[in-house]
Amino acid sequence: MKNKNEMKLIFPSNPENERLARIAVSAFISELGPTIAEIAEIKTAVSEAVTNCIVHAYREKPGMITLTVKATSSKVHIRITDRGCGIDDVKRAMEPLYTSRPEEERAGLGFAVMESFTDRMTVKSAPKKGTTVTLIKNICC
Repeated sequence: MKNKNEMKLIFPSNPENERLARIAVSAFISELGPTIAEIAEIKTAVSEAVTNCIVHAYREKPGMITLTVKATSSKVHIRITDRGCGIDDVKRAMEPLYTSRPEEERAGLGFAVMESFTDRMTVKSAPKKGTTVTLIKNICC
């Protein structure tokens, strides 16, 4: 990556830290000159990824979330990692409307939202080891 700039933030899986992640990413990428729509899309995708860590990864007790952001002149790479319970079936979890917590009336749209607001998304997970979501967004002009 040419002209790379990078940020790493590690924080507890407390609900109030979802806001911290959104603000940190939007401030960090502001130097790229994204549009207001691009910032909103990135903030929404990050919010969904961090919320998944808070709600799903650490069901029994809080844990740590690592947010890494790399920026070039035209692209943002965002990686959100937890060391929580992991996902048994990533393909199924990524299906719209699927939720592992139906008793909490979850919509099951987190991955679909992340995917719709980014140019590329990958999810890697292993049961009892955690999950890493990578989001890539091209920044126009």
